[in-house]
Parts: sequence; C-alpha cells; structure tokens
Amino acid sequence: MPGEFPPQPLDRYALLADGERGAMVGPFGDVTWMCAPRWDSGAVFSTLIGGRGVYAVTPVARHVWGGRYEEGSLIWRTRWITEEGVFECREALAFPGDPHCAVILRRIIASPDRARLAVVLEPRADFGQGPLRAPHEHDGVWTGAAGELRMRWSGGANARPEGPEGHRLTMDLTVEPGTHHDLVLEISDRELPPRPPEAARCWAETETAWERAVPRLQGTVAPRDARQSYAVLRGLTARSGGMVAAATTSLPERAGEDRNYDYRYVWIRDLCIAGQAVAADEAHPLLDDAVRFATARLLDDGPGLAPVYTAEGRDVPGQHRLELPGYPGGHDLVGNRGGEQFQLDAFGEALLLLAAAARHDRLDDDGRRAAETAAQAIDRRWREPDSGMWELSPRHWAHSRLICAAGLRAMARAGPSTVRTARWTELADALIADTAAHSLHPSGRWQRSPGDPGLDGALLMPLVRGALPADDPRNAATLRAYTRRLTDDHFAYRFRHDGRPLNEAEGAFLLCGFAVALAQHRQGHEVEAYRWFERNRAACGPAGLYSEEYDVGLRQMRGNLPQAFVHALMLECAVRLNRPWGA
Repeated sequence: MPGEFPPQPLDRYALLADGERGAMVGPFGDVTWMCAPRWDSGAVFSTLIGGRGVYAVTPVARHVWGGRYEEGSLIWRTRWITEEGVFECREALAFPGDPHCAVILRRIIASPDRARLAVVLEPRADFGQGPLRAPHEHDGVWTGAAGELRMRWSGGANARPEGPEGHRLTMDLTVEPGTHHDLVLEISDRELPPRPPEAARCWAETETAWERAVPRLQGTVAPRDARQSYAVLRGLTARSGGMVAAATTSLPERAGEDRNYDYRYVWIRDLCIAGQAVAADEAHPLLDDAVRFATARLLDDGPGLAPVYTAEGRDVPGQHRLELPGYPGGHDLVGNRGGEQFQLDAFGEALLLLAAAARHDRLDDDGRRAAETAAQAIDRRWREPDSGMWELSPRHWAHSRLICAAGLRAMARAGPSTVRTARWTELADALIADTAAHSLHPSGRWQRSPGDPGLDGALLMPLVRGALPADDPRNAATLRAYTRRLTDDHFAYRFRHDGRPLNEAEGAFLLCGFAVALAQHRQGHEVEAYRWFERNRAACGPAGLYSEEYDVGLRQMRGNLPQAFVHALMLECAVRLNRPWGA
C-alpha cells in the first residue's frame, strides 16, 4: 500500500544493474525503482518517486540493516540483524542483461539462523499505471502481465493474490538454518521462453560475467573502491556502448528548488569523461564501448551532434510531468531539454576520448573519421554561444572553448604528423587566443565568459586535460582562485549562484572535488591532491555509490543516483594519484 515502504535517504540505497536497466534496493529489501525493459522505459517499480509498484523481501522481526557489494560486481548482499538472528539476501540483475528481458535474482540465505520474511510483489508498468493482470500459478510458478510487459515469478509457490483484482502477490516465507531460498523474477516486453531459468545457473553465469568484466586495478591508490566504481560504470553501460548518466530521474538536487532532472540517458560529455578515466589505466573494454557510441553519434550527426541520446542512440524526448508526488522535495519529471541544446564542449570531450583510444592503439578508421568530424564541427561552430558544461543559458563559455582546444591538441599529438594535425593545432591556438582576449580575468586567471568575471569548477577540466602546459601561469592562477573562493573544507562548488553561502545555494559538487584533486596532482601538489581525493571519496553511503551533489551540512547525498561522471573521476584519481602525471 502507498507509504508502507517510504522513501529513504539516498545513502540507504544500493544499485542492481545489468547494462540495460537498473534497480534501486532500499533497506527494507524493497526494490523501489526499476524501469523496464530499458533505461528510459516506464518504471515497473516506482515508489521511490511516489508511484506504485514494489518488490520487497523484508524481515518479520525487528531488525537493523546493513549491506555490501561482492567485490568488483553489482551483486549486493543485504544483511539484517533481527531479534531472531542474522541472515542475508543476495541479489542481482542477471548479468550481462538481455535488452528485452530483466531477470531479478534474490537468494535468502539463512545461515546460521532461521529467516522469517514477508514478501511482496506488486509490479505496475508505466510508472504505476499498469497493474498486474490475471496472475495465475502453475507448478509453483506465477505468470501475469502489467501494461505491455510479461511477468514470471519462480520461488513464490506459497504466495497469494491480494485485492479485488489480485494486483499484488504476498507470501510469508521461512528459510531454515543452513539453507537458502531462491526467487527469480522475469520482466520482458516479448514472449518469455517456455521454462523459467534455473536460479543456480543464473547465479553462476552472473558471478562469472562480473569477474570477467571488472579489471583488478591493483595499480591504483584505492583498488577496492576503484573496482567498485568500474563495476558501477559497467552496470550503467548498455550493449550499444552508451553509458547512462544515472539510473534514476527526478531525485532533487535541492529540496523545493525545481532542480530535478531525468538522467536515464547518455550524455556525450559524461560518456567521454568515463572513457578517459578508464584509459588512464589501460585499454579496458569500457574504453572501446565509449569510443563505439561516440563515434557512431559523430558520424551520424556531425556538427549537429546532440549533447544527449537514449542508450540506443535515439533522440531524447522533451521534459514532461508524470503527475506523481515525487521523491520528497522533488518532482516527477521524465525526458530532458538537454537534447535541444548546443554544447560545444561535447566535441572537445569526444576528441579527448578518441585521442586516449589512439594512444592505446584502439582507434579504427571510423574513429579517425569521427575525430575529423569533431574537429570540423569545432572549426565551424566555436564562435556560436553554447549551453556549456552545466547546461545554462547560451553564452561564449570559456570552458567550452578551452576544452575543445585541449581535445584538438590531444588528437594532434596522438595522430601522425600531417597537414591535418597541423590544422588542429592552429585551431587550438586560435581558440586559446580568442578566449584569452575575451575571458581572461585582470588577475591572470580564466573567468566564466566574456561578460561574467566569476569562477567556475568547469574551468579546472581544461587544466587537467592539457589545454595549456602545466606550468602556464593561467593554470596556477585559476586553481588558486577557485580553491580560495569556491571550496570549503576540501569540498568544491561549481560556481556562485548568488550572495548566499555556498552550501545554502547547492550541494558540494563531487565531480569538481575530484577535478581539484587531479588539478593539484598535475601542478605537483601531491599532499593536497590526496587530501582532496580522500575527502570526496568519503561522500558516499554503505554501498559506495556517489550522487551528483553532497549536502555538507546535513552529510547527505543529493540528486540522481548513482552519478556516472563522479564514479569516473573517482576512478581516474585512484589511477593517476599512484603515478607521476603523464606516466
């Protein structure tokens, strides 16, 4: 019923993901969010934002909650300490995922104590509008439909339908000490195969697939956390190579301030940032995935490259409301206006990604054509105002031009010495000269735009990516001014919104905090780099997931979860801080 699994602080949630969709699991064993069959489909479990639909496995006795991921995977183990004993629920989405069929695996492990649980399954398609229809049981297996989706549930033989239409299945479950009980839920937009999958086989295949998918990352300063961030990034990456920015929509960045967005899409910038982070270590498969998706979009759309696409590479729908209550302090938006914007920096980030692939000898002919396309687009469009990294009103943002210069220089260094690469270097020089003429503050640092003398966390990224030599005085001046005016206690903020204290206008931006760590490292300030890294690395919950922002005063996560580009820069810091810059 509404309210029986109320929304929790974001640090209480874990992510299950298989590349094609993701599920958020709360401390009551409640799957409160999952879209099916794909990332941007309607949600079949949506209580997280005030809809209907939940799948819960909850202890009957009073209990306290904990949990952990099995290392290098998105296999989650919820652990409850109850008045009757201790037991666990091991859960995952079968991995790698089928684009048409989600399989949720849940195994209740009663060791060493007996486990008594209440199980609730109430799938409701299309954000709660499509209830479970005609559920029926045969040989211990339930089948039914919700909206256009087909459902099959194994392991719930003793469940009973509730309500006039039987929209909800409930079950009292007891698992004896030393045993386990498997629940397998299939949700598909196609006909299901004749037989349900065998739980033991699904678990074995999922374990093996995660072991193969996530590298060891032993040469980093934080191998366990680096591996976990890589696993999150892999879980957010579809077969197309597209990596969604987050698994959720409409989780507020600031309560009551209308900063609620749908992040279930692939931002070219974020994808490229993640690919570069992976390439900082080795040519792991996620680098190839990012290159494949970015290359396809550049070759298809050229100078008209959109900032954001669906995971299948299609246009993103415009923003609209669902008429749901939303997560407390937020709204209920789906779709995103970003697809209608021009963001110049996406071309620069794409070049940086393609250059990273070239350095690892992972760039094919299509990739080289995509690099030429991106360079031509910059040449054609760099004088236009754009919406920038933060998707604000169009201006001549300094960051956009400087990151394009960094991408052109990186691609010129990675390619053969030809007339073409000379043109790229000349264009980079022109971009920097024009930006210096119009967006260099009298103090010698970069400013946001010709008409805005303020500072901006985005201006750290060209420093990190080599738009200018590390010892260029404009780099040091920008980093020094930014850390003095837009940071507090080693947390960083994007820019100053107004006259309020920084932490009253928005949360600390974790991407910026990790960017400061990288910038300090590139400037040779190793102690400061580590301080920034460790401070921001700690801004997560028990599951080790990062949201976009962190409310320093309340020590709570804000915004959609998990945020891919934060995990990407955490991973890149873990790699780069363990070696001299450029090694």
